[in-house]
Amino acid sequence: MTTERHIIAILRGIRGNEVASICRELVDAGIHWIEIPLNSPDALGSIEVAAKTVGADAHIGAGTVLRTDQVAKVAAAGGTFVVSPNTDVAVIKETLRMGLGSYPGIFSPTEAFQAFFAGASGLKIFPADVLGPKGIKAMKAVLPREASLYAVGGVGPENFEAYRNAGCIGFGLGTSLYRPGMDATEVARKARSAVAAYDTLSD
Repeated sequence: MTTERHIIAILRGIRGNEVASICRELVDAGIHWIEIPLNSPDALGSIEVAAKTVGADAHIGAGTVLRTDQVAKVAAAGGTFVVSPNTDVAVIKETLRMGLGSYPGIFSPTEAFQAFFAGASGLKIFPADVLGPKGIKAMKAVLPREASLYAVGGVGPENFEAYRNAGCIGFGLGTSLYRPGMDATEVARKARSAVAAYDTLSD
């Protein structure tokens, strides 16, 4: 499985009949991390479809996971990682106990340290466009070197470089990549644009 690109496609609001075609287009375009938020219609069913369709070629996970009891449901549906908009140590620890990757949302140094020391796989800076590259760079300066930061919220190919220079290794793309009802061909076009922009970044 190709996983070197740290781009997470966030398919908020996706419906079951769209999942297979859109996930396949994303993988074909070079995106191998796909998140389906739990506040989407029949999210667990969609995660199951995605896992069966492209699970051999991509990581399928759940977003907007707020409670510990939701983690087991994500795992049972075939999800391999959990993303939250907030920092909840209990959710992080349960996610890790279940063998899934944990990507909690953080906005302050306090939350970042809390999530990191709880064992989070990566830190989702949300909303990134409010904190901005300048704020993220200041936070990165005090965090442990091995902390992996992902910019989510107001992020797209046009500002990948600014966030990478601030210390982010990856990006979560929501409405800049997918909106409910969007044609799979249009999603594929946006995905290819994101991959092309990502591939120009230097390490």
